[in-house]
Parts: sequence; structure tokens; C-alpha cells
Amino acid sequence: MPAQVAAPVHMFTQRFSATRRGARLARYLAVQQLDVWGFPYGGEVSDTAAAIVGELAANAATHGRVPGRDFELLLAKLPGSGRSRTLRIEVADTRTERRPPGPDALVPPPSDSETGRGLILVTALATRWTVLDRPSVGKIVRADLDLSDG
Repeated sequence: MPAQVAAPVHMFTQRFSATRRGARLARYLAVQQLDVWGFPYGGEVSDTAAAIVGELAANAATHGRVPGRDFELLLAKLPGSGRSRTLRIEVADTRTERRPPGPDALVPPPSDSETGRGLILVTALATRWTVLDRPSVGKIVRADLDLSDG
């Protein structure tokens, strides 16, 4: 029997230019959307998601950039079992050949390096994350945050 996939309770998707400005706008609009969904600005979920979106969008604009192509942000609030829910964050770009290592293959950069810590931060903040093939072309970096209503 195939695995059941929970249908999103809420979903937001938007394309952005693969630039630093596009990455900043993705983070800004993600926080606004989360506020609409009941995760207030400055709250734990909002701040955590903003950091994850910021890192993944910056990576898409820097490492996944293909001239003339956008990257896409998807936010989905998925139902869970009992009182739990999952906030799914996906950033998709069109650069197939530059895949980041998976969570288990990350290697910390040298201590004097000014870059290379973004996915380590995502690992620390997200419940889980992975890299997937994009159905058309490119890749998707998906990060999930498991949420509880208390």
C-alpha cells in the first residue's frame, strides 16, 4: 500500500529572482505569511522559519543560480497526528549539478572561514531536512519543523 501524504492545511508558494534581493524578499514574505497563519512576528516558529528560509534562499541565489531563472519558495502547514503539525519549507532552484551534501554528509568549514555554515544552521534548527530532485529540472531543499499545539 502506498504511503499516505498529508494534504496541506495551508500553502504559500512564490518565485523570486535568484539574487540577494530575492533571497531577502523570500525571508520577508515568509515571515508575513506565517503571521497570517497564526505564527506571530518575533515568535519562536517565526524566527526559526525565517532563519531557515534565509539560509536556503541565500544558497539558491548564490549556489543554485542559473542566469535568467528564478528560485521558488514553498511553505506548507501540514496536519499531523494528534495535536502535532509540521511546517514544511522548500526552496527549489534550477541548478541540477550543484547539490549540497545531505545532513549526514556535512563537514564544518575551517574555523577561520567566513562561509559554509548555512546548512549546519539548518541542521540545528529544523527537525529534519533533505535534498530532492526537482521534477522538471534542478533540486529542492526541504526542511521540516515539527510543531506542537502544547
